[in-house]
Amino acid sequence: QIFQPLHTLRAAEKELLPGFHQFEWQPALKNVSTSCNVGIINGLSGWASSVDDAPADTITRRFRYDVALVSALKDLEEDIMEGLRDSGMEDSTCTSGFSVMIKECCDGMGDVSEKHGGGPVVPEKAVRFSFTIMSVSVLADDVEEQVTIFTEPKPNSELSCKPLCLMFVDESDHETLTAVLGPIIAERNAMKESRLILSIGGLPRSFRFHFRGTGYDEKMVREMEGLEASGSTYICTLCDSSRAEASQNMVLHSITRNHDENLERYEIWRKNPFSESADELRDRVKGVSAKPFMETQPTLDALHCDIGNATEFYKIFQDEIGEVYKKVNPSREQRRSWRAALDKQLRKKMKLKPVMRMNGNYARRLMTLEALEVVCELVPSEERQEALRELMRLYLQMKPVWRATCPAKECPDQLCRYSFNSQRFADLLSSAFKYRYNGKITNYLHKTLAHVPEIIERDGSIGAWASEGNESANKLFRRFRKMNARQSKAYELEDVLK
Repeated sequence: QIFQPLHTLRAAEKELLPGFHQFEWQPALKNVSTSCNVGIINGLSGWASSVDDAPADTITRRFRYDVALVSALKDLEEDIMEGLRDSGMEDSTCTSGFSVMIKECCDGMGDVSEKHGGGPVVPEKAVRFSFTIMSVSVLADDVEEQVTIFTEPKPNSELSCKPLCLMFVDESDHETLTAVLGPIIAERNAMKESRLILSIGGLPRSFRFHFRGTGYDEKMVREMEGLEASGSTYICTLCDSSRAEASQNMVLHSITRNHDENLERYEIWRKNPFSESADELRDRVKGVSAKPFMETQPTLDALHCDIGNATEFYKIFQDEIGEVYKKVNPSREQRRSWRAALDKQLRKKMKLKPVMRMNGNYARRLMTLEALEVVCELVPSEERQEALRELMRLYLQMKPVWRATCPAKECPDQLCRYSFNSQRFADLLSSAFKYRYNGKITNYLHKTLAHVPEIIERDGSIGAWASEGNESANKLFRRFRKMNARQSKAYELEDVLK
C-alpha cells in the first residue's frame, strides 16, 4: 500500500480527508460559504483584520468546522446504521431527528521547536483544537424519548479525537489565540441554528449538533471565560467561592457560574454602574475581569485533577516527614532536606524518579497505598501515619468516580458513597492537617471535594468528558512534526493535520 504512485495516494488521501463528501445545511450557515469540497484552509482566513490590526504573524491550518464534522460522521456511517438496526428503528423511517453530541478540546503545548538545528532555540508553542463525537441519538416521529444509537466507547482515545485546528501560538497570548479561534466559534454558532442534511446509509438524514466545551484545563477555561488567572482568590471556575471560604467550608458548594452570567458580569465590570471602588467591584463580579470569549461547559478536568491532587499530597508528605504540625515555620533548608529525603525514598523503594513538574504517570504511581507505606517509613509518629493512611484510603475511594467513563456502571458503590467520603476527607484535612488548610486550599482539591457529585448528576460522567484524548494526541503531534512532515513550515501543519 505504501509504494503506490503518488497520484493514487493523493486520491486515497482526498477520500479520507474532510472536503470529500457532499452535504447541505438548512437554513444555509450564516457567513459560511456553501461549498462542500473545502480541504485544509489557512486558519487566519475568515478573520477580517481591520486597518490598525497588526497582521497575525503565526502559521495556522485548519478544516472548516462543518466539513470536519461531516467527515467524522461519515467515518461513523456503519456504526450509525448498525445502531439503527439494533434499536429496531426501520432504516427508511429515520431520516430526521438525529442529534449529535460533540466534545470540544483545546490545549496548549509547550516547546515544539525543532531540536536538531544549531543556533538559539526559539520558544515555539502550539495550540491544538479538536473535537470528539460522543454520541448520536435519534428521536423518531412516533417515540417519546431519544434513543442513543451510537456512543463513543473510548472517548479519551486519540483515535476518536479529531483535530480541527493547529496553530503555532502561545496559549497565553490571548489576542492571537482568540483571533485564530474566532472564526471557528462563529462557525460553531452558525451550526447551532441550523440542520445538516447528509446522506448516511444511502438516505439523506438531518442532524442537529450540540457542542460541549469540556476538554479544557483550568488555565484555558479561565482564559476563555474571562476569569482571573488560577492564583486568584476566586478559586473556582464552577462556583463563586473565595479561597478562604473554600477552606472553611470544603464540601457544600453548588455550581453557579455559566457563560451568560460571566458575560453579564463582564459588562458590570466594564461599566461599574454603582460607582464602586475596585475591590468592591471585583467582589461583585467575582473575579470576571475580561470578556468571556468562548462558551465552555463548567466541569472538572479529570486528568489535571489527578495531577493537582497528587502535587498536594506530595507536599503533605514532605510536611509530615518534617513534622510541620509541631513547628512554627520551618526554614527553606529544612524544607529542602525533607523533599530530598522523600524523593530518595520514592526512588529507592518505588523506582519513582523525581520530576520537575508533576505528570499524569507520576501522579498515578504516587497515589497508591503502596507508595504511602513507603512514605510512612519516614514519618516519625504512629498517629500521623494513621492519619495519612486514612487520607489516602478515602482519596482512593473517591478517585474512580471522576476518572470512570461511566461511574454508574463501573463504580456504583464509590459513587453512592462519594459525598460521605468527601465529607470525611474534608474533616480530616481541617483537623489533622489544619496547618496546611488554614484559609487556603488548592483549586482542584476544592473541586474534587465540592463539585464532583453535582457534575456527575448532570452529565453522567466526568472522565468521559476530560481532555485526555487531546492530550495524548499532543504526543502524536510532536512525533509527526519531528519525523513525518514535509520539512517546510507551511506544509508541516497540513501534514500533521491530516
